[in-house]
Amino acid sequence: MQRTLFVVVAILAVVIAAILFLVLRPKPTASSADAATGARFIIGDPNAKVTVVDFSNYLCGHCRDHANNVFPLIKRDYIDTGKIRYVFRDFPFGGQENVIRAGEAAACAADNNLYLEYHEALFRAQTQWAGLSGQALDNYFADLAGQIGIAPATFLECLKSGSKRAGVLADQKLALDLGLTGTPSFIVNGKTFTGQRSYDSWREILDKALVGQSSGGDQDGYSSPAKP
Repeated sequence: MQRTLFVVVAILAVVIAAILFLVLRPKPTASSADAATGARFIIGDPNAKVTVVDFSNYLCGHCRDHANNVFPLIKRDYIDTGKIRYVFRDFPFGGQENVIRAGEAAACAADNNLYLEYHEALFRAQTQWAGLSGQALDNYFADLAGQIGIAPATFLECLKSGSKRAGVLADQKLALDLGLTGTPSFIVNGKTFTGQRSYDSWREILDKALVGQSSGGDQDGYSSPAKP
């Protein structure tokens, strides 16, 4: 009898917790249709039928795997061929000052028309700068810039100016306003997909979007949850 009562109480506790989560979690205050509005970093044909908006975090392992292993294939088959437009957005989690700084660094690289190269370099070197902060972090980012052909001194000036921070924080706010809960998160023509997925899965999503079919946005795949 006591065991049965315990099970019932445990089930009720889970149900109540689930209800409270659904009721109390932040409600989206932006529409997925606005996900690309005001974006700073876009590649591909501006007139493409399909737009992919990529919300990533530079210290997210799943984002790194997407950037290193899947994105190059998407670029080769869909972006470089003019089929889709691809938008990059920053999604640092609460308290991740080094990820915000990484986003600023990528924006400084964009001033030298090397955004994508630096974006990829940040993911490749993820474990090397993850524990850095302050001047050591800035110096590392400047050295990384030097490796792709940007003068480190000029790059440091850009970082220290603080001029790129507002753009990173605006992306972060948009992600939260859209109700995104983890990284990487993608919005494909208004449909949201959260988590890392295989290239075969991406081909299915993009091919359906290109022919105008509904692929039913979902939450499958592996993602890093957003932190408070």
